[in-house]
Amino acid sequence: MPDVCVVGAGLAGCEAAWQLAQRGVNVKLCEMRPARSTPAHKSGDFAELVCSNSLRSADVTTAVGLLKEEMRRLGSLIISCADQTRVEAGGALAVDRGAFSGLVTKKIGSHPRITVVREEVRTVPRGPAIIATGPLTDGALADDISRFFGGEEYLSFFDAAAPLISFESIELDRAWFASRYGKSGDDYINCPMDREQYTCFVRELAGAKQAEVHGFEDSRVFEGCMPVEVMARRGEDTLRFGPMKPVGLRDPATGKMPYAVVQLRKDNAAGSVYNLVGFQTHLTFSEQKRVFSMIPALEHAEFLRYGVMHRNSFIRSPLLLDDRYRAKSCPDIAFAGQITGVEGYVESAASGLYAALSLYADISGAGFTPMPPSTAIGALAHYVSSAEPETFQPMNINFGIMSPLEERVRGKRARNTLIAERSLKIIDSCKDRRAMSDPAICDSGGQGDTL
Repeated sequence: MPDVCVVGAGLAGCEAAWQLAQRGVNVKLCEMRPARSTPAHKSGDFAELVCSNSLRSADVTTAVGLLKEEMRRLGSLIISCADQTRVEAGGALAVDRGAFSGLVTKKIGSHPRITVVREEVRTVPRGPAIIATGPLTDGALADDISRFFGGEEYLSFFDAAAPLISFESIELDRAWFASRYGKSGDDYINCPMDREQYTCFVRELAGAKQAEVHGFEDSRVFEGCMPVEVMARRGEDTLRFGPMKPVGLRDPATGKMPYAVVQLRKDNAAGSVYNLVGFQTHLTFSEQKRVFSMIPALEHAEFLRYGVMHRNSFIRSPLLLDDRYRAKSCPDIAFAGQITGVEGYVESAASGLYAALSLYADISGAGFTPMPPSTAIGALAHYVSSAEPETFQPMNINFGIMSPLEERVRGKRARNTLIAERSLKIIDSCKDRRAMSDPAICDSGGQGDTL
């Protein structure tokens, strides 16, 4: 079999390289960091998490929880490393970010079939190859990708990261530990606000000075990572129905549900660093300090990292890629990760896994039947290849893009449970194969297929 070049050692690239190497393929993994970094990255480690340490819900009756379980059963490197570096976060799979990236880097670097090359790739490599350079792809490679697709322009949106604060600086006498509805332990620090405090906070937040980001417009911010100040400008109660919702939380000091709550989540295993959940921002650093210190329990907070804003890019995948993440014009070149329009860490890794299995089937000579959209991993691939090109936007996994059940089921949880059971049966029928390539056990079915 020919060697494969994987460009980019983020979550998608590392997952793709690992899957190929585990199947006996020699892989050259190219990564430009640390010689050349990006506005979001801070280290030279692989699979660095730059926005949040949470890989979101671990519950398989949620779409992202189901996607993680599918990946786990398919031998995902990323999910295995996340499980090994997990920190408590209620019902979410959160990790110690440094330990997670370090473990991925160690496993990739020690694999006998993976050769790591620390250099910037400036042109689309000759196939077979997987390009997983992420949403910050720019410069010579971005220009060459455009030429590769015949001059097709990138689309773009803006993404934001939340601040990190020191645990020791949190005034715990003005906050309490709990998870919403008492689920999964006391994994969050909850900082309450009364109505007057909240109203003043929202007013100051909405009018705070933003850092200059070239080309920024509120309408172009991805909804799943909306800067908190943009939400504040959308209406006084927007935050109370978003990241500051008090539902399911009862302040032990009053015995009542507070008017609004800011939640803090551990960002490392030691619990010395916490992030402000849902508080992605691109305010100037001084304004972040001023406004976020208005949260009563954070009046004297020590900010270890301020929130940052950066431009994310993605290709017009429905025009350019097939349902296996391959370039329609050159099928031995595949793309993976957020550059394809999947959104989120888990989704990025899933696309890398799937692109690698597809490419392995091609270079090994095995047939390949795409996973159906009744699985979460198949639904993502289906979405990026079949959405409306003119309105195409990045998408997190959700049950709305998966095949519906044939039968009508009352109750959201009951319906989601059946969707998850159906999906995992398909995954289990495929997971022991070296590639998901046997139509006899992995029938793609139709939009409404069931088992």
